[in-house]
Amino acid sequence: MTVREIQANELDALLELYLHLHETEIPENTEYLESTWQTITEDRNHHIFVAEENGRLVSSCVCVIVPNLTRGVRPYALVENVVTHKDYRNRGYATAVLQKAKQTAEESNCYKMMLLTGAKDEKTLRFYQKSGYNSSDKTAFIQWL
Repeated sequence: MTVREIQANELDALLELYLHLHETEIPENTEYLESTWQTITEDRNHHIFVAEENGRLVSSCVCVIVPNLTRGVRPYALVENVVTHKDYRNRGYATAVLQKAKQTAEESNCYKMMLLTGAKDEKTLRFYQKSGYNSSDKTAFIQWL
């Protein structure tokens, strides 16, 4: 297994992996999609970490480092879109990409990492707890737009 930051030419593979998250189809390849991808790949604070096995992307997570004016002007990290291909689950891939995100957050001097999940499955929630996250320190509110 190799864990690394995604390359700009791997958008199609990432979108295919997202079919194992909550997406039901790969978005149409439009100018807006390409522009969004370019914005992401050129942003030094926006990271997409992938686990690769035999040349295939099998797991991924997004880690965004958010500059901040509190907590001694230390940034914080947001983790989103944690996904592992269904045929590769329970093999440590998600743990590895989350560890890479944590390493990046620590190197960026973040004071905290936040991860939101819509998962209700106890196994998934235990996985996040085992990865160092807790659900007792903060209360999350979401407003869908």
